[in-house]
Amino acid sequence: MTIVVTGATGRLGRHVVAGLRAKLPAGQVVAAVRSPEKAADLGVEVREADYDRPETLDAAFAGASKVLLISGTEVGRRVPQHQAVVDAAAKAGVTHLVYTSAPHADDTSLVLAPEHKATEEIIRASGVPFTFLRNNWYTENYVQPAQQAIATGVLTGSAGRGRVASATRADFAAGAVAVLTGEGHEGEAYELAGDVAWTFDDLAAEISAIAGREIPYRNLTADEHRAALIEAGVPAETAGFVVALDRNIAEGTLAGATGELRALIGRPTTPLGEGLAAALTEA
Repeated sequence: MTIVVTGATGRLGRHVVAGLRAKLPAGQVVAAVRSPEKAADLGVEVREADYDRPETLDAAFAGASKVLLISGTEVGRRVPQHQAVVDAAAKAGVTHLVYTSAPHADDTSLVLAPEHKATEEIIRASGVPFTFLRNNWYTENYVQPAQQAIATGVLTGSAGRGRVASATRADFAAGAVAVLTGEGHEGEAYELAGDVAWTFDDLAAEISAIAGREIPYRNLTADEHRAALIEAGVPAETAGFVVALDRNIAEGTLAGATGELRALIGRPTTPLGEGLAAALTEA
């Protein structure tokens, strides 16, 4: 068995490779990356795989029985990039394609979902046996807001009382490893999330505990939030995305603490405060 992990030098991919190495001989794991020189420390075979250069993908997937497609990071370009990966996996005779998708990708208003929905459709149409890992939000995504809150004394947003069932990248990576090394996961779409869906008041409380002083959450209107982000130096397009995501959170799109990740990894997911503290230390 050969398992190929795409995006293996990314922050999620590195956790997946380490998890696979803990369970399998290193010779069964391949890191498929855009820049091979950045993967020398992974301890596994490294192959070039550039989503934008389909000609690199045939060699990257040669002999692969399973492929983990970690979704690309370039919003707006991911559908053709993922199409190239799926085509190459089908051509290589891959028997299990695992894809990191978004919560309820086929039926949600989540701003990030359309490209994931399109990719899931491409994978289904390919005929390659698949598993969709519909990952909720990463706890680490709140490092920058936490740093800003510690610097200013207040956490701001526009998510209201909306909840986020986040987990750490290590938690989600463990879920991917469980699927890649287990049996019976073909055809499944797992809604993966942390055990607890927290509010931004909860997030502020955890930041307060880390900082050693009270840092409240101040809920803003969407326009106020956008203006505050831009004033803080966030590009207008990014600010618009953050505000749209907070609107989604207020609508409940990330609130599903399903328990499916806990079941896959056989342990509780990392608590918000613990995961955030570790991420801040590493930042």
